[in-house]
Amino acid sequence: MDYDLIVIGSGPGGYHAAIRAAQLGLKTAVVEKGDVGGVCLNIGCIPTKALLHVAHTLEESKHASDYGVRFGAPEVDLEALEAWKAKVVQKHTGGVGQLLKGNKVDLIQGEARFVDPHTLQVGDRTVSADKLIVATGSRPVALPGFELDGDRVVDSTGALRVPSVPKRFMALGGSAIGLEFADVYAALGSEVAVVEFMDRIVPTADVDASKALHKALTQRGITLKTGTKAVAQKETKAGTEVTLEANDGARETVVVDKLLVAVGRRPNGHGLGLEEIGVTVDEKGFVPTSETMQTNVPNVYAIGDVAKGPLLAHKAMKEGLVAAEHAAGKKVAYDTLVPGVIYTNPELASVGMTEAEATEAGFEVRVGNFPLTASGRATTMGATIGLMKVIGDAKSDLVLGVHIVSPGAGDLIAEATLAMEMGTTLEDLAATQHPHPTLSEGLMEAAEHALGHAIHISNRRR
Repeated sequence: MDYDLIVIGSGPGGYHAAIRAAQLGLKTAVVEKGDVGGVCLNIGCIPTKALLHVAHTLEESKHASDYGVRFGAPEVDLEALEAWKAKVVQKHTGGVGQLLKGNKVDLIQGEARFVDPHTLQVGDRTVSADKLIVATGSRPVALPGFELDGDRVVDSTGALRVPSVPKRFMALGGSAIGLEFADVYAALGSEVAVVEFMDRIVPTADVDASKALHKALTQRGITLKTGTKAVAQKETKAGTEVTLEANDGARETVVVDKLLVAVGRRPNGHGLGLEEIGVTVDEKGFVPTSETMQTNVPNVYAIGDVAKGPLLAHKAMKEGLVAAEHAAGKKVAYDTLVPGVIYTNPELASVGMTEAEATEAGFEVRVGNFPLTASGRATTMGATIGLMKVIGDAKSDLVLGVHIVSPGAGDLIAEATLAMEMGTTLEDLAATQHPHPTLSEGLMEAAEHALGHAIHISNRRR
């Protein structure tokens, strides 16, 4: 064998797996057909958050006069913005390259395909390993009738490029990708609309959190068309003409200058030769795995987007560590909570069950809510819309889920995730001193509300 372990894909899951395997003494290689860092670092997590930082800075500047700070209207130099975004991406992709090199992980450029359970064809060469990890990620779902042209009709990659600010921007899909780009383009000055087929944005989120984010985005002038689908589009001199159909059958036509298709992502499980060597790949392209991240062919592992949802970089990272450690002979298993974040302004973050899920699971649900309007820190920030919601089991008092709509929600959710991993109860969370004034104390207040002894809000619960 050429290697102890080969990882296919150098995204967050892939490079975590490779580096951990090397740390454990395995001779390791990574095969990458594109740029080091995968989708997340190059055209996903990192560049979108760079744009969102700019968007939030612009949004903040619009309200600075409310606090007594006055200056001229901000101007965006799009060329400088693009250069800065590229610099941020290069810093991180270059850093991953150095980490691989520093840990003596070989980088093999090219597209991999399985020859047998231990051998890959990469270009005109073959490489073999005792064990292999598939970390090939996912790609945007295509929407029939909405073919991409890279200019007027784009996917998330195309939306990252902003050579000019479109007057009218529309996103098809009211979840993370659609909403984050809606946030960016609204801040840049576009008239923005988001179309969501389900009856609310972020349909997988807790209902109260979804409603709070809907209210916040609407207040910023973003049009949210829920219970609606796009059925056709055509190019005209005036722009891209999109035909929308509501659930009641009513139709309308909207003309936009840039249309983002963001209706989901599809795993890259097909086309690797996995089926030919006996690895199960389902019809969607997911590769089923065990708790050790092994496929039905034990020496072949799968992690990240290609393994199962949710399609999140941090889940892939943790799965990569589990797969690498198991491949090195350690007794490990993947069994952790997965927090999720939508990086809009305000952010929506969650971990664990929604209220509906907890009820459906048979728990006697106890709910605590703390609105941002009651938060001293939120008031000093001008953050008027949002909430902290804690869901517990009335019998055991265990925390079952936490949902936050707030500035910095993505950072705040880490406390809730740790708390739930440690088996925290509502009483524990309520009894934990939080610094004042902070946003984080809203979690304490929400737990107090669930227990019926909140200080800053009414203790009446629905």
